[in-house]
Amino acid sequence: MTLKLMTYNIKNGGGDRLDAIGRVIAGEAPDVVAVQEMRGEPALGAATGMRQLVARSWRGQPVGLLVARHLRVIAAGRVARPFFHAAVWARLATPLGPLTVVGAHLYPYWGRARRAEAGWLAAFIKSQGESVLLADLNTLDPYSDHAVELATLPMPYRRRHLRRLGGGPTWGLRRCSRGAGSSTCSAAAAPARRGPCQRRAAGERSSPSCAWTTCWPRRGWPGGSPAAAS
Repeated sequence: MTLKLMTYNIKNGGGDRLDAIGRVIAGEAPDVVAVQEMRGEPALGAATGMRQLVARSWRGQPVGLLVARHLRVIAAGRVARPFFHAAVWARLATPLGPLTVVGAHLYPYWGRARRAEAGWLAAFIKSQGESVLLADLNTLDPYSDHAVELATLPMPYRRRHLRRLGGGPTWGLRRCSRGAGSSTCSAAAAPARRGPCQRRAAGERSSPSCAWTTCWPRRGWPGGSPAAAS
C-alpha cells in the first residue's frame, strides 16, 4: 500500500485563496494533508471531502490534518506540549498496521525554541511506534550555505535564523534530531530535494516533487507553500 502525504502552509488562514487551495489539494489527491496557519479554522475538510482535525494554538495559529475518508482514524489529539503554534496527531489504520501522522509548525522567531519544540516532537514520535512527521520546520537545512539567501531577506526575517550572539546561522534542528535519535528532522531538510519545485495550479503553487522538504514561501507567491510525498 502507498500513502500520499502532503504538507501545506496556507498562510494566515488562506483568506480569499481558500477555493484555490482546495483545488490544489484536490488535484494532488493526497491521503493525508498537514495544514499550517489555520487561522479561523477554515473548512478545508468540507471543501476537499476529507475529514478535518484541528489542534488549537496557545499563542500562534492552529494546525490541522485532513484525512481521506477511506482511512479509519483510530485516535487523534493535540501533542501535549506548549508549542507556539501547535502540533496535531492522528493514529490511522492501514493494511500494514497502525500509523501515527503528526502535523506541526515550529517556532518562527528563534532557533533555540525550534530546537526545544523539535525535541518534544521527537519524544512524542518515539512513543508512537510507526510514525511520520509532516511540518513547516521554519528553519534552514543544515547542509547548504545560506549566506546569499539570508542576505536578501529583510532583517526581521533574517534575524530568525541567526544566533543571538555571534550572528551565525542556527543549526538547532540538526543537533536536536541527532541527539534525540530521530532521523525525521534531518531527512525532512535533505538539500538534494530542496528548492523552487512549485508549479502553478488554479491560482496556487503546489510542489509534489518536494517530498519531505520544507518549501519556503517567496515574496510574490500567491500564498502558502505546499509539499507532497508518496
